Amino acid sequence: MEATLREFDQTMTADDGLRLSGTMTLPGVQGPYPAVLLLLPGNLDREGNAGKGRVELGRALAAALAAQGVATYRYDRRGVGATPGDWRATAFYQHRQDAAAALRQLAERPDVSVAGAIGYSEGALHAAALGAREGARAVVMLCGHAKTGEETLLWWAARQDEIGLPWVMRLMVLLMGRRTMRDLAARMVAKVKATTGDVARVYGMRIGARAYREFLTYDPRKDLADVRVPLLAITGDKDVQVDPDDLDLIAELVPGPVETRRFPDLTHLLRRDPGPATQRTYGEQYRRPVDPGLVADVATWTAARLRTP
Repeated sequence: MEATLREFDQTMTADDGLRLSGTMTLPGVQGPYPAVLLLLPGNLDREGNAGKGRVELGRALAAALAAQGVATYRYDRRGVGATPGDWRATAFYQHRQDAAAALRQLAERPDVSVAGAIGYSEGALHAAALGAREGARAVVMLCGHAKTGEETLLWWAARQDEIGLPWVMRLMVLLMGRRTMRDLAARMVAKVKATTGDVARVYGMRIGARAYREFLTYDPRKDLADVRVPLLAITGDKDVQVDPDDLDLIAELVPGPVETRRFPDLTHLLRRDPGPATQRTYGEQYRRPVDPGLVADVATWTAARLRTP
């Protein structure tokens, strides 16, 4: 697989002139060829890593796509990796605007025939919007949700109460005067909504307040209802950050060709975990690669859809 790709640094220009630093991966075949834009969440870099939290999705997916004859562009978001800026001060919709600019420039390359988008977690929301409004010709949503950010956050908190909180988290909840994690999450949502400005402190933590406010109120259902290009949505049945049942809602909402897959034992980190659904095993999961079956399925589906007129 390594011999089938060529990689080099590439920058794209955001609408305000900021240079987005990234990596272009090209298949070892003569162009023009289809290409995809890979979108990642939060402060993860172009490979999907932040500190000890190393998803390592970027190059694994790019290599699999190159083997299928598909190019990939992945980039560091504002204030992450080699891209200048402050990621906390970057709004949710600014990330979407940057993604749209990168997609346009990717599609304009003379060696690219058609461009699609693959998004992971928050990036999946932006990928769907690019399919609805910005000309992405196929979309893959990995661990994306179909309800508002607030509904999804409260679902996550309720799942933590069901699973059972570690003693440290239980103590934190009690010290903040709440009985459950969901109660605490609802209180945090109210505090975030009451903030002003791009960055604020909530419970002593410095957060990207504007990005959170926009995320909490964003409703993906509106964009999903306008996606008429092929869309594949994948969520693992061990995901405790995004409701796997949202796959059913995605299938109902998308009017175009849509497929949903609920991967057995797959977690939000895109690894298989045969044990109980929990975030407590994340440390061990990071030591293993992204599930190869997932990567292969995404690459095969994407290549087939982007080659089809």
